[in-house]
Amino acid sequence: MYALRPIIGLVEPVVRSPLRDQIRQAVLDGLISGRWKPGDRLVERRMAAELSVSQAPVREALRELEALRLIESAPNKGARVRRLTRSDLREVYEVRAGLEETAVRLGTPRVEPLRAHLRRLHEAAAAGSLHDQVRHGVAFHREIVKASGNTVLLSVWESLGIEVWTHLSIRLFRTHPHENAADHEPLVEAFERGDPEAGVLLREHVLGYAPAEP
Repeated sequence: MYALRPIIGLVEPVVRSPLRDQIRQAVLDGLISGRWKPGDRLVERRMAAELSVSQAPVREALRELEALRLIESAPNKGARVRRLTRSDLREVYEVRAGLEETAVRLGTPRVEPLRAHLRRLHEAAAAGSLHDQVRHGVAFHREIVKASGNTVLLSVWESLGIEVWTHLSIRLFRTHPHENAADHEPLVEAFERGDPEAGVLLREHVLGYAPAEP
């Protein structure tokens, strides 16, 4: 049987509100780093004790992660980290690609912020920081979605858990994450020249990160 690995010392004590969000982030950090592997058990009572909180916010955080399909639970068995497949990741990227293409149809992003994020992407790639590559890459795409001016679309996009899925996709299936920075150059150029096919290019870009079917 899998047991929850101790997390004291790896995350800061949960002391600020909302507790649920910080607990969720603590678990996400463990998933991203590979600390928790597929099949590992997440025990509410033990997590609550180690983070010095009640079980209620732990339960809420785990429910949100279950909605993201990152963990699964069963009666009398508790929660476990899901065994993710290529299909799981591909489905997320397909939905994300559609949302971002729609965003471009609704509004055109400003080029200057995109270039700023792109510079940071290149710096992160040069430094070999996967975490910063993902962070700045997600910020790049968030800028595009925000430019749509549609708060519902942005909310749905945010709800996909883009950053954690990107981390997992690169860690599990992409062998050359340094390509991430260069992949964004054509998008900036397309928006700069007002290319009417920029939305299609963006959709293909996002789908290019989806794991291929076996």
